[in-house]
Amino acid sequence: MTRLPRISGKDLVKALSKIGFAVIRIRGSHHFMEHEDGRATVVPVHSNETLGPGLLNKILKSCEISRDDLISIL
Repeated sequence: MTRLPRISGKDLVKALSKIGFAVIRIRGSHHFMEHEDGRATVVPVHSNETLGPGLLNKILKSCEISRDDLISIL
């Protein structure tokens, strides 16, 4: 199992957009993203602050994406 990359919320939104997720709404600094097949998640975008490993794992789990898939997208 590979380590999670240190990534900001802004970069994660870009990566998820590459694989078909779209921002459906923004409330404050939270971007609500949804895929056309129904998968959805919320990504906090706080300037260039990196996401913690626990939060990143939770986002990946809700998107049904593995760590290796995320690394290949980046």
